[in-house]
Amino acid sequence: MNNNQTIEKLKTMRLGAMAQLHLQHVNDNRLGGMTCDEYLAVLTDHQWEERENKKVDRLLKQASFRQNANLANIDYSPERNLDKNMFARLCTLDFISRREGLIICGASGVGKSYLVQALGHQACLSGYKTFYTVTARLFKRLKLSKVDGTYLKELEKLVKVDLLILDDFGLQAFDNQDRETLMDIIDDRHGQKSTLISSQIPVSAWYEVIGGEGTLADALLDRIVNSSHRIDLKGKSLRNGILKKE
Repeated sequence: MNNNQTIEKLKTMRLGAMAQLHLQHVNDNRLGGMTCDEYLAVLTDHQWEERENKKVDRLLKQASFRQNANLANIDYSPERNLDKNMFARLCTLDFISRREGLIICGASGVGKSYLVQALGHQACLSGYKTFYTVTARLFKRLKLSKVDGTYLKELEKLVKVDLLILDDFGLQAFDNQDRETLMDIIDDRHGQKSTLISSQIPVSAWYEVIGGEGTLADALLDRIVNSSHRIDLKGKSLRNGILKKE
């Protein structure tokens, strides 16, 4: 058996991790301690893990998170009004597979952005394509895309995302283009993909925030609110604590 040829063939088939591990076994003379089935399983598992790790790295990069948020660092202090059992159920990400939404509201600094990014990070680890963005920045980008003719292409990208995270929703007043853009996004994703929204504005005030013609606001709220889980965070600002910023 020509091991060099085997290794080169594995690399040609883009099985680099398998080729590298096989070369190590050859150099260390560790081929005789396993059956053929066991050895094939070791090589296959190594290649699989390498591919999965690269996939997760790619998903995390594409998600564009601002923080390296982690579920293990979530603060469940009673004053935060964050039920640990309820949030643990959300952390299973069943709401994504059921194509449901999630709304997290609370005052500035209570940790909304950290929560949504921690959930987004977990979604990436679970293989879900995720995209995080500040809402106003997304609207600005989509306005520019209407000018250069790439608007529909940008919408298609958003539709393909398993979990879309809209942070700081409603901080800036909506104009007509913003309302139409939000309707396009939500209408395409409703019942098809999950959308996670964080906002300093309570849901009860969203009708006024969206503004414009009442029928459009009603349609948007119906699609966003009625299919979403809700968390109302409370407590003091965490910006000067362990979570230095949302």
